[in-house]
This record gives sequence, C-alpha cells and structure tokens, in this order.
Amino acid sequence: MNVETPRARYRQVADVIRNDIKRGKYAPGSALPSQPELARAYGLNQTSINRAIALLRAEGLVRVEHGRGAFVQEIPTVKRVRRIPRGDGSGSSFAEEMRKAGLEPRAPLVELATVPAPAVAAERLGISENDPVVMRKRHMFVGDRPVQLATSYIPLTIAGGEEIALPDTGPSGLYRRLSERGYRIARFVEEIEARHPSEEEAEFLKLTEAQQVLEVTRIAYTTEDVAAESVFNIFPSQQWRLSYEWTAG
Repeated sequence: MNVETPRARYRQVADVIRNDIKRGKYAPGSALPSQPELARAYGLNQTSINRAIALLRAEGLVRVEHGRGAFVQEIPTVKRVRRIPRGDGSGSSFAEEMRKAGLEPRAPLVELATVPAPAVAAERLGISENDPVVMRKRHMFVGDRPVQLATSYIPLTIAGGEEIALPDTGPSGLYRRLSERGYRIARFVEEIEARHPSEEEAEFLKLTEAQQVLEVTRIAYTTEDVAAESVFNIFPSQQWRLSYEWTAG
C-alpha cells in the first residue's frame, strides 16, 4: 500500500478494508484478519490497526467480539424506498425491503397497551398530551439480529380499543381494520431526524457510543385529513439508506 501524507495511516487502512468489504473480499459474517496479521500486511503497529477497526466499527461495517476478533456485519445497508404518490396505501416497507436484500425478516409485537399519549405522539396526532392512545411496539429482526424498533400510537377514539390490533396484523395490516371503522387512510407524511440513541435503543440495536440512529416518524391521515396513527421507526443509521421519489408538476 502506498501511504499518503499527511492523511492518517489508520484512516488509509480503514479505506482499504472498507473497499474490500464492499467488493466482497470479506463476506458478511466472515472474520477479518487478526490485528497482528493486518499490522504486518500494512507495515503499521497494532495501535494504528486498532484505530482503523474502531473506525469501521463506528460506521457499522464490522462488529468486534472479545477474544475472537472483528467480523463483517451480516446485515448490509438496506434501501428504504418511498414513491410519491405510492398508490398502494401500505405505508410500510420493512419486510419488502428486507426480502429484496435476500433477508428473512420478522417483526414480533412485544407490547400492546392503552396509555396516555406521550407529548411527541400527541403533537403529531393533533390531540392533547395524556389523551388515551392504543400503543403497539415491535422489535424487528433479520434472523436473530435486531435491525429496527417501531412504536405506533392510535387515538383511542379512532382505534376503539386494543382488540383492533388482535390478532396481530403485522406492521401495516391495521389500516384495513381502521377502514372498516370508517377511517380510510389516504396519505402519509414522514419526518426524519438523525440523533443519538436512547439507552434502550442502543442496547436493543447493539450500537456503540459513536453510532447514531435515524428516527423516521410516519403519520397516517384519513380521507377527512384526520391523523389516525403516528409511528416512530428507529433504525441504525449505518444500515439504512433512504430513497424518496416523486413526480414533477
């Protein structure tokens, strides 16, 4: 490797390994060479190699297992596509996009309850804070690896009760049931924010302190322009790429 100056050498090593991962030299789930092997290959000390691995870990490309070494993350970057107008009324792309990436998703419902509306949900739903809402929380996985958190809030006056979510409809199957209650979903609005994860989010998604999450908040509106649901989707920012498409005019 030709070492450039004045760019830090560990960053140059990280660039090479990053490109090797993207080109498939190191497949998802495979182990990288040990730090002593990398140090010999690039003529650097192990401190510099450790910094290069730490940089790739912060980007979400590798994970480090104590006593075993560094491994390429199994979950590749997944493209979350939104087409405007979409036209199918589903509003959800988790399973669709995971399957396109050749992965098998699952999204178990881990909590269902009637709770006072949190301030952030009340604001988006146009209701008062602490008004009752039906809350659904999902943990989303690919295989055994956590990839997303999703929490949905529906005003109790619209949902009618928790039974609207039972049996479990999946992430977006609730809209047909809302339509049967007279609340047909006509459009969606999404708000996107990059931020540091909460302690709960970081623990579930297995994130390091340096990593961030994308919070994608989706609001579903009825044909009468009433906000019927607000969903907070939390993604590891390094594993998702957002793509929005719309027509001119």
